[in-house]
Amino acid sequence: MSNLKPGLPQGTRDFAAETVYKRQFIFNTIRQYFELYGFSPLETPAFENLETLTGKYGEEGDKLMFKILNNGLERPEKYEQAKNDFEEVLKGKSKKGITERAMRYDLTIPFARYVAMNQGQLTFPFKRYQIQQVWRADKPQRGRYREFYQCDADIVGSESLWNENELIQLYTDVFNALNIPVSICINNRKILAALADQCGGQEWLIPITVAIDKLDKIGLDGVMKELQEKAGLSEEQQLKVQAYLQISQSASTAMACIEQLRAFLGNDLEGIRELQYLAQSHPHIQIDVTLARGLNYYTGTILEVKPTTVKMGSIGGGGRYDNLTGLFGVPDIAGVGISFGVDRIYDVMEELQLFPATLQSQCTVMLVNFGTTIESRNREVLATLRKNKISAEMFPEAIKFDKQLKYAHKKQIPFVVMIGEDELKENLLSVKDFRLGTQQKISLEELPSFIRKTQE
Repeated sequence: MSNLKPGLPQGTRDFAAETVYKRQFIFNTIRQYFELYGFSPLETPAFENLETLTGKYGEEGDKLMFKILNNGLERPEKYEQAKNDFEEVLKGKSKKGITERAMRYDLTIPFARYVAMNQGQLTFPFKRYQIQQVWRADKPQRGRYREFYQCDADIVGSESLWNENELIQLYTDVFNALNIPVSICINNRKILAALADQCGGQEWLIPITVAIDKLDKIGLDGVMKELQEKAGLSEEQQLKVQAYLQISQSASTAMACIEQLRAFLGNDLEGIRELQYLAQSHPHIQIDVTLARGLNYYTGTILEVKPTTVKMGSIGGGGRYDNLTGLFGVPDIAGVGISFGVDRIYDVMEELQLFPATLQSQCTVMLVNFGTTIESRNREVLATLRKNKISAEMFPEAIKFDKQLKYAHKKQIPFVVMIGEDELKENLLSVKDFRLGTQQKISLEELPSFIRKTQE
């Protein structure tokens, strides 16, 4: 007999029924608003060609991809080739023979690939939503997992800022529906590009945004150290970035922040005009100049959502990417999208106890098993309940009555139906309501309406 101790890979979880129902509540709420705003569903494969994903998320993102070992290694010659290739990889040389595919890192790049492949059949602007799992070889911690769901909504084929307006309102409506207090923060990559120009040119954009994106984790001193040691910025350039990062802290309102940005970067900057338009349309949002969103493909507005009453990282984010399909040879298709972090949303709702109590019960009626002589009548009752869309089950063994009731109580099944010899003779059913502690006899014909009425 094996002594193997069962366990889970780090960063993954099992979900029991109670958790699944709660997660479905989140999915269904988000899906409802996606469709209310005119988005259509899309699904893409769990893994993509490696070349589809690499180079799209920056150096940090490429390191966090789960790559898939090529198949066919059961053949000795394939195994030896893979072994030799792997040794070359360890020496820093890239070998395609080892892996040609990787697990989906996010939903945006696969979506861009889909648009590039199907542009001739799509009606633009194309609005899609996608609710699927993604995988990242990240360090597991609270609110950060290696396997998790993303819920994305994207609009491609339009450069209008109205799309950003709609997505901000979509965020607002969904989190209001879930009763989660949040702050919605925005910035613009064009502003970060202007900062890079002040530091000497666009070659500094990626190093600066990657460092700024870590501000919450490593603090201002950590950002400055990274800019000096990894990016090679001079002291003068570092001071420029440091002065920029202090704008959000000293500005009391969104418009005050915009005025400081104008003074710092110049009055006639498109990114500032876009920020002003969105801030005027949505007075509840905040401008956060430290918001960078480290992914390389963003070109304009960037957004992030954080809960205000729970210590947690972002539970939503996104932005504009005006040439993402250009990565696949199809240029000039503008796009903008947002994502909901369902796993973190779940953790927030658990901590704030926001899930409806009605999600706890999975079955409405249990029939007590008094043996084979009652079985045909039990089948008739089950068929009637299920025909009327009322969930029901019968205890499978004819064990002691109190043990069957204990099972129903533990599963929080509100109604128990008992059919003994007396009920058979009377052609009635004894129905116990666990919630009220009452019991009465009714006919089978009355049972469905009785259950519905009592539940109201």
